[in-house]
Amino acid sequence: MKPLLRVAVLVAVASLAVAGCSTQAATTGGSARTADPAGPTPSTGPTGTITVLAAASLQRTFTTLGERYEQAHPGTTVQFSFAGSSDLVTQVRNGAPADVVATADEATIRKLSAGDLADGWPQDFATNTLEIAVAPGNPLRIHDLRDLTARDVQLVTCAAPVPCGAATAAVERASGVDLHPVSEEQSVTDVLGKVESGQADAGLVYVTDVRGAAGRVDGVRFAAAAKVVNTYPIGVLDDAADPALAASFAAYVRSDAGRRVLTDAGFGTPAR
Repeated sequence: MKPLLRVAVLVAVASLAVAGCSTQAATTGGSARTADPAGPTPSTGPTGTITVLAAASLQRTFTTLGERYEQAHPGTTVQFSFAGSSDLVTQVRNGAPADVVATADEATIRKLSAGDLADGWPQDFATNTLEIAVAPGNPLRIHDLRDLTARDVQLVTCAAPVPCGAATAAVERASGVDLHPVSEEQSVTDVLGKVESGQADAGLVYVTDVRGAAGRVDGVRFAAAAKVVNTYPIGVLDDAADPALAASFAAYVRSDAGRRVLTDAGFGTPAR
């Protein structure tokens, strides 16, 4: 064989050998394997569905918080069920599927047994006080709690088992005024609805409800309201489908971002 031809053959054989080794390394996961240019899939944080039972007075605010939590945590969905706080406790006791519960006062959430809530919960996240809701322009010239006792005023309040009903009873005691509502409702939103629709002249609701219904009702502050402050707690249920995810949402409600939404709605900040 001529020298130049012999060199060409040797080069060809060497090239085939190198190619074979590269193929084997790629097949067996050896060091010659080309790295995936896309790299590992980045962590997306918590994902899944959270079911929240929340007091009726939290509906507007929690709906906003749920939307913002989902934006901050892609892959999560927050579902809500709003009702009077006492109804929420009944739902939990009856085994309603839920992960988080938020009530309008501490006394109501304490009705849940120790086994209903996960360790470390509930935790306070907001405060609220009562205000008188009246028709726009305040046609009956209601300026204080005592004005609600006039015979021509159709007053509605919350029923006693509901936190806003307990708060109403407390302001009556604090002011020495004995109210005689024509109707007692099972949630504060029902009270507000009757004033908005004209079925009642006035109703005792929360400051946040009046703010949320701006233009549909006017609000009348009264001195005794400051003596009765409702503190709102949030808790993670012991049988939450994903306890870590549930705790993540509850923590978001209590975070600085959650605080800004609550403050904008008129809620106060509890002592921590």
